[in-house]
Amino acid sequence: MKVLQNKVALVTGSGRGIGRAIALKLAGAGASVVVNDLDEGVAMETAAEIEAMGSRAAICTGDVTAPDFGDRIVQAAVDAFGGIDIIVNNAGYAWDAVVQKTSDEQWAAMIDVHLSAPFRILRAAQPIIAAAAKEEIARHGRATRRTVVNISSVAGLGGNAGQAGYAAGKMGIVGLTKTLMKEWGRYNVTVNAVAFGVIKTRMTAGEAGKSTITVKDREIRAGVGKEILDAMESGIPLGRAGTPEEAAGAVYLLCLPEADYISGQVIVAGGGWSL
Repeated sequence: MKVLQNKVALVTGSGRGIGRAIALKLAGAGASVVVNDLDEGVAMETAAEIEAMGSRAAICTGDVTAPDFGDRIVQAAVDAFGGIDIIVNNAGYAWDAVVQKTSDEQWAAMIDVHLSAPFRILRAAQPIIAAAAKEEIARHGRATRRTVVNISSVAGLGGNAGQAGYAAGKMGIVGLTKTLMKEWGRYNVTVNAVAFGVIKTRMTAGEAGKSTITVKDREIRAGVGKEILDAMESGIPLGRAGTPEEAAGAVYLLCLPEADYISGQVIVAGGGWSL
């Protein structure tokens, strides 16, 4: 039996990049996965890859910042697989500007996607997780271990010029992580965060000034200039940026049975780099 056999995982933003790598990593270990993305096409591609491995997949497309999204994705997991064991709040992007040039819209967008969206998903999941845990405690004296992994960033831990909203959201998720660790410990739920350093995705690998991503009809600049990326990599003790698969590995570690007694922690997956 695979190590995550019979587990059900929700992974937001899992059509591309790090989220896709996380979904495939968990599925490769046997988990059934609810895949989410704004783009139904890429969500379907990830789901097809999961099914090709012999695991099960369901799709919940849509904007994680929509007020009803938390309820929708939780219900999708229950309808498709009967419950929830792993939640990975991964969806996010950077919309950068120095503080005096950051609009209210930019600020709200960063807080919504990196903090409010995970909050709503976890709020919606609480009754499902609590009911299952209470039933297990009544039957067996102890609940099955479940886990939450929230995605933060070294920018959230150390701050980063030009990223006031992004950094605030990514530090906010650490506070939410540590609070739910205390609230959900009685249900045998471990709640941790992984803070990524420089990972090669479309947010960093695109050509600066020319690459964009589309988020809710907004064209957001993406990509880091080669000189800047080279300078960043030169400051990483391991000497290079990470891959999405390496980022996914850090999340996977916290989902393994060997991590049953790790909770309330922030694991930095950055090759030794910090801000």
